[in-house]
Amino acid sequence: MWNIHHTPGVFGAAEKRRLASDITDHYEKAGMPRFYVVIVFHEVRPEDFYIGGQPATHGVRIAVDHIARRNPDGDARRRTAQWVKGMLEPHLAQHTGLHWEFHIDETSSDLWMINGIVPPPPLSDAERRWVETNSPTDYQSIQ
Repeated sequence: MWNIHHTPGVFGAAEKRRLASDITDHYEKAGMPRFYVVIVFHEVRPEDFYIGGQPATHGVRIAVDHIARRNPDGDARRRTAQWVKGMLEPHLAQHTGLHWEFHIDETSSDLWMINGIVPPPPLSDAERRWVETNSPTDYQSIQ
């Protein structure tokens, strides 16, 4: 789940589609179903977006919740942060003077359901079926 908060003018409709597609492609390449990736853009007026106590005229703040996978250690977390940075930089570097930042939370998968279904274990046959069909199916009843 990506919540992208930004001031006006940073992302137009076409750029939102490109960024959302690029982000989703990265997760698919990591072996996850495309529908695991939810991205919500929140345009925030400068008078409602503050950085350091001052209104931000040109800013982006991204909060990412990872649920399907967890990093086992600090090195893996640093690689994940670099991975996310690499996804974002091509879309944000074009904006002169843009303040941008992100953070990543790792949410417990024990508290996660899609369409009332507990997602299958990572890298399992059931998860591969979800990737292939790009749809959550009740895998428990067919195992």
